Parts: sequence; structure tokens; C-alpha cells
Amino acid sequence: MTETTRHASCRCGQVRITCTGDPIRVSVCHCRECKARSGSAFAAQVRFPAEQVRTEGEANTKMWQYTGASGNTADFFFCGTCGSGVWYRARPYHDAYAIPLGNFEPGHGFVPDYSVYEDRMEPWVSITGEGIEHFD
Repeated sequence: MTETTRHASCRCGQVRITCTGDPIRVSVCHCRECKARSGSAFAAQVRFPAEQVRTEGEANTKMWQYTGASGNTADFFFCGTCGSGVWYRARPYHDAYAIPLGNFEPGHGFVPDYSVYEDRMEPWVSITGEGIEHFD
């Protein structure tokens, strides 16, 4: 049996990510920070264990660290050429990579299974589907 491999990259292709196996979670977040990060009404990301992620072009990335209201810190990595957010690692789950869903090549097959901060969801957004956990 072959293990599933999926590829993601920044917009210019200078930073590439290869993920093998199944993700920990495919989530949609409606918090203010994720909205700002994505530039949209919510952010969708795919979280993989660090040992299932290989990056190329990491020397071309810039890192920005942010501490949220919870006191937890996250490291956000961006392409130094095109500015795309390529992954982040948040504490206390720093052993996982969260990669924006839109960075994956078409045909990735990811479907959200988790939607969080729905009390902050824009009134015109609806996250629907089988098996999605919903949290305020």
C-alpha cells in the first residue's frame, strides 16, 4: 500500500512543502487573528505532525512570532520573495506544522473536520458537511 503524498508551496514556488500520510486535522478558524492572517472571513489550514513534513527552500523564509491573548506563542513562516504564508507552528502544539489549505496543489482531497470560534463567524458564512465538529 502506498502512502499518500501531498505537495504545497508559496505563490512563487521558492518554498515547497511535502506532506506524507494523513493530517492530524483539517480545520477552519473564525478568530480575528486567523481572519487577518488569511485576509478573508476565515482561515482553513491542514495540520501535520512534524515528522510527516519536509520543506524545501526554507532558507528563503522569514519568521514572525506572535503571542496571542491566551499567552501561547506561534511562529509564522513566510516566503521571502512573494510574501505568502507557508506554514505556522503554534505552542503548545509546536511539534506540528499548520499549512494553509490553499497552498496545496489541486486534488489534495482535504475536507474540514473542525470549525472553531464560530461565535466570531461572519453572518454570511456557513461551514457545512458530514462529520465537521463545530465549536464556539
